Amino acid sequence: MTYMEFYVSRSPFFSGVQITFERADYVFVGVPFDVTSTYRTGARFAPLAIREASLNIETYSLRTGVDLEDLKIHDLGDLHVASEADETLKRLALVVKDILGAKKIPVVVGGEHTVTLGAIKGLNGKVAVVDFDAHLDLRDEYMGLKTSHTTFMRRINEQTRPEAIIEIGTRAVCKEELSYATKNGITFFTTLQIRREGVKKTVDAIKKKLEGCEKIYLTIDMDVFDPAFAPAVQNPEPDGLSAEVLFELLHALCDHCVIGLDVVEVAPHYDSGVTAALAAKTLFEALCSIEKSRKV
Repeated sequence: MTYMEFYVSRSPFFSGVQITFERADYVFVGVPFDVTSTYRTGARFAPLAIREASLNIETYSLRTGVDLEDLKIHDLGDLHVASEADETLKRLALVVKDILGAKKIPVVVGGEHTVTLGAIKGLNGKVAVVDFDAHLDLRDEYMGLKTSHTTFMRRINEQTRPEAIIEIGTRAVCKEELSYATKNGITFFTTLQIRREGVKKTVDAIKKKLEGCEKIYLTIDMDVFDPAFAPAVQNPEPDGLSAEVLFELLHALCDHCVIGLDVVEVAPHYDSGVTAALAAKTLFEALCSIEKSRKV
C-alpha cells in the first residue's frame, strides 16, 4: 500500500455502490454549476451533499420491491464546469452522448436546472421531456440572459424540438410563460389540479399525452416539493407537492422508456441535510422503478 492509498480517499460514490463503467447500466455524473442563479445560490455544492446523504439511506424500496444495491451503478464523478453556461452545457452534452453511446442511462446530479438543457442536447433522436418543477421556466430572457435556469425549457423547445414537454407540479408562472405554453402545446399540471383530481387521474392524463413517445427524459427540480419537505432549494415556492404524492407519480411514470434523468436545484447550505437526503431518496425511488420496469 502506498501513502496515497492510505491517506487519500476519493469523493464518495453515489449510494456507496460502484462497479466498472463497462458493467454499469446507470452512470452518474455530478454538475456543480449555479452561475445563472438569481435568488439563492449554492446548487454547485449539491452533487457532493447528495452523494453523502445517499450513503446513509437504506437502499431497499418498499414501493417497488427492488434494492438499489442490486442495480449496476457507476459514478463518474463531477463534470469540469466552466464559468460560462454555454461551455458547461456543451461539455455535459458530450459526456451524456458518450454514456448513451455505451448503451447506459445517464443520471445527472445538478447543479442548477439549466444543466438539463445540456443533458438533452446529448440525447439521440426525439424524446419527450417530463419535468417535475414548481416553475415553467419558459421565459425568453431573464436579467439579460437567454440561457439560464428561468429560460432553459424554452431553449429546449426551440433548439431540440422534443416530441412533448410535460411539466408537473406547476405553481409559479408569469403571463409570458402561460402564453408561450399555450401557443406551443406545452402541457402542465398544477399542484392544485393534482390535489383535486388525485394521483391516478393525473397519471392517466400524463400517459395519454405521452402515447407514442418511446423515449422519455425525466428531470426533477427539487422545488417541486413543498418547502416543508425540501427547504434547501434555490427558488422555494409554497404550496408544493408532498413526498408521498411525488413518489407515487414517479413510480407510475418511471419505466423502460426513460433513457436519462436528472435531479437539480438543491442548495444544501440552507438546511441541515433534509433536502439532500430527499433528493437522494428521490433518485433511489426513480431508479428502482426504472429497474423494475426493465426486468419485466
